[in-house]
This record gives sequence, C-alpha cells and structure tokens, in this order.
Amino acid sequence: MSFRNKKRRIGVYGGTFDPVHTVHLIVAERARDVLALDEIWLMPARIPPHKQNKVITADRHRVEMLRRAVAGNSCFQITTIELDTQGSAPSYTYDTMSRLTAAYKDVDFFFIIGGDMVEYLPKWHRVDELLRMVQFVALARPGYSMNTPYREWLIEVDMPQLDVASSQVRDLIRDGHSIRYLVPEAVRLYIEENELYES
Repeated sequence: MSFRNKKRRIGVYGGTFDPVHTVHLIVAERARDVLALDEIWLMPARIPPHKQNKVITADRHRVEMLRRAVAGNSCFQITTIELDTQGSAPSYTYDTMSRLTAAYKDVDFFFIIGGDMVEYLPKWHRVDELLRMVQFVALARPGYSMNTPYREWLIEVDMPQLDVASSQVRDLIRDGHSIRYLVPEAVRLYIEENELYES
C-alpha cells in the first residue's frame, strides 16, 4: 500500500468565535485526538443562518483573536473561506463544504458540531446532500440529546463536562468582571487592548 495517495484527515470546526474561548480549543483538540485527525481548521462564520439578527464583532477582530489563540499549535489552522464570500446572504454549511471538497481533493473532511446543534440538523440547508459529502462529528455534551433522524450519519465524541459560552464571556466583560482563564491569555489581552465587548 502506498502512503503517497493517503488522504489527509481534516476537521472543520465552525463558529462565530465571538470571542474564541478555552472550551472551543479543548473540544477541538479532543476531536483531533480521538479521531486521529491531521489538522483542525477553525472556520469563523460570516452570517450564520441562526444568528442573522444578532450583532457580530468585526471579522478582523474575530480572526485575530483566533490567530492568537492557536499560535504555537501546528495542528490548528484558520480558514476564512466563509468570511471571503461576498454578499449579505447567510453562509450555509452546504455551500462552504462544497467549495472545500472541490478545492481539496486530497482531504477527507470531518465537520464538527456541538451537541446543541444535533437536534436542528433536519432544518439545515440541503442536509441530506451535506451528510453524504462530509463526515459529521457531534461533540456529545451533558444536557443535550443526540436523538436525531441522522444519528447513523454521525460520529459521536464524548467531551469533558465543561460549559463556557462566548455570550457568557461577553456578559462578564460588559459587567466589568474578569475573564482570565476563560479565554487564552493572548485573547484576553487583545480584547482589553481593543476595548471589545465593553458596551
């Protein structure tokens, strides 16, 4: 068997990352380790369909926070494919992964979602085609059901019982509280330097 033709195994982990926090990184690393992935590509979302009416921090800030968060980890990369898309329409995972699979024929993609998103899979845009295009990975979290008609299409990865949300980080900053250790130190300093989330 020749290893020259062996496909790379890449996990794609999307989110608004507003801001990226330590649990994002912990679960991404857990998925990489359990599934023996070569890399994790963190993919900041442009306009998620379920967040069309919410204010999202400027792309440049979210990307820079991600860059600082993953500095020094060669297994974590950032893809801005969704941010590079023009227009104001929501960014659908089907369209994004169609572009990635067409551009990277030498890659098997694993699309990583949180356990909180599993029940919404039937509502995803062109989900049946998407599930045949890439392997879905569900991060099993306490309190969230894995009950879905698409369960046979999912690989479940058990996660540590950690629960931090970007919204909690933003609320703490707005209320003048510490976020130390909830986000990587480089991210915390960037937020302070740029006075993000203060109002």
